Amino acid sequence: MLAALLYGQEDLRLETVPDPTPESGEVILQVGAATTCGTDLKVWRRGGHAKMLKPPTLFGHEAAGKIVALGEGVSGWQVGDRVVANNSAPCLKCFFCQRQEYSLCTDLTFNNGTFAKYLRIPAAIVEQNLLPIPDNLSDAMAAMTEPLACVLHGVARSHVKSGDRVVLLGDGAIGLMFVAALAQRTEVFMFGGSASRLQIAEKFGAAKTFNYRQVPDVPSLVRDLTDGWGADIVIEATGIPAVWETAIACARPGATVNLFGGCPRDTTISVNTEQLHYNELTLKGVFHNTPKFVRSALALIASDTIPFELLISDHQPLQNLEQVFQDMKARKVVKVAIEP
Repeated sequence: MLAALLYGQEDLRLETVPDPTPESGEVILQVGAATTCGTDLKVWRRGGHAKMLKPPTLFGHEAAGKIVALGEGVSGWQVGDRVVANNSAPCLKCFFCQRQEYSLCTDLTFNNGTFAKYLRIPAAIVEQNLLPIPDNLSDAMAAMTEPLACVLHGVARSHVKSGDRVVLLGDGAIGLMFVAALAQRTEVFMFGGSASRLQIAEKFGAAKTFNYRQVPDVPSLVRDLTDGWGADIVIEATGIPAVWETAIACARPGATVNLFGGCPRDTTISVNTEQLHYNELTLKGVFHNTPKFVRSALALIASDTIPFELLISDHQPLQNLEQVFQDMKARKVVKVAIEP
C-alpha cells in the first residue's frame, strides 16, 4: 500500500509498504478519511515528537473508516463496521492509571500511520478507544474525534464555570475547537492571526475576536475587556513559549492558565514570581485525552449542534499530502481530509 513516512524535519515521503495484517486482538482499518492536525504540522516541522513518535515512522494520527480484517480473539466487531480509533490507549495498570489520570499513563499505546490506505489498530486501542461511527456522520467528521477529545479534556482541566470570561490565544483547529466547546456557557475572546479563522471562531460563538498583529499590547486589551482585572481562564493553543508568557500576563488574580499548546523540546519561559504568588495563579500544563473524552467528543460531533465541518478546508488524495503540509505551513487551510 501507499503510505506516508516521516524521516525528519520537513522530510515526508510517500512509499509503498506491505499491507498490515492483524495480530491477536488487533483490527485493520481501511482509511476512509484521515484529517490533518496542528500537531502533525508541528511534528513535520520539528522532525519528531516527545511522546508520540520517533522517525522514521508511519505518519498521521486522526482517521476513520471501516474494518477489513479482525485478529484472533477480537469480539464485538465485524468486517465492514465503520469505526473511528483514537490514536492511543492507557495501560490501566500504572501509578497514574490506578488514579484515573489516564493522560499521564507511563505506558500509553500510541498509534501512527493514518496517512495510508490501511491502518493497524493495536489491541489496547481496540479494547478501549475504538468506537462505532453513527450513520449520520461522515468519515472526515468522525476523524476529528481525537483532537476534540483533547480539547474536552483541556476544558475539564481548566475548571471553567458558567459566566467566566475566557481568553483563547491561537486560532488553529485546536483553538477553534476550544471556542466551540466553551462559547455556550462563557464569554470567549479569541486572539489569532487569520481573518478567515477568526470568522470561524465567531460562527462558533466567540464574543469578540482580535487579530493579534493589530493589537500592540494583548494583556492590556484583555484588562480593558474585563473591567481591569484580566481573564478568569486563559487558554494558550499555539505551542510558542513567548505566547505562554503572554497567556500568564492576561490572567486576573486567582485565574487558571491552561498552557495547552506543546512547545519545542527543552524550551523554557520566564514567570514573574511575585505575580504568580500574590495573585494566586494556577498554571496548568494539559496533555492529550482520556477514554471518557474520546466518547464525549464523538457524541458532540454527532449531535450536529456545532458546525465542526467549518474546520475542514479541503479534501485531497494521499498523493497530494506534501502540498497539503505546505499549505498548512502557509496557513492557507485549517484541516484537510486526506482520502487514500
